[in-house]
Amino acid sequence: QVQLVQSGGGLVQAGGSLRLSCAASGRTFSSYSMGWFRQAPGKEREFVALMSWNGGNTYYADSVKGRFTISRGNAKNTVDLQMNSLKPEDTAIYYCAAGLRISSGTYYRAGQYDYWGQGTQVTVSS
Repeated sequence: QVQLVQSGGGLVQAGGSLRLSCAASGRTFSSYSMGWFRQAPGKEREFVALMSWNGGNTYYADSVKGRFTISRGNAKNTVDLQMNSLKPEDTAIYYCAAGLRISSGTYYRAGQYDYWGQGTQVTVSS
């Protein structure tokens, strides 16, 4: 059974940092691009960051550029999101995702991803 299991998140004050982790199991994800999305109450799920399957490309939403950093473990079955200088508008449920057919033209589309983590709450207080 394929699973993406997330950890991390929680409550932090504005300006603080949090780290999210996602571990994949059940198959080899070395060929999968892995990334993060988030969904705030009453809003659609939105793209946050992605690292391509070979680590050659990274993409970030404009709203998090310069503050968030995505990284993958050596085995490529894990993906982390380091979030610095957090803002109240970063408050959301964060989801990791893995996709086999992700391109430079499709990475921001949630429908392109094959597997999803369970979600973890990130709350940034002002």
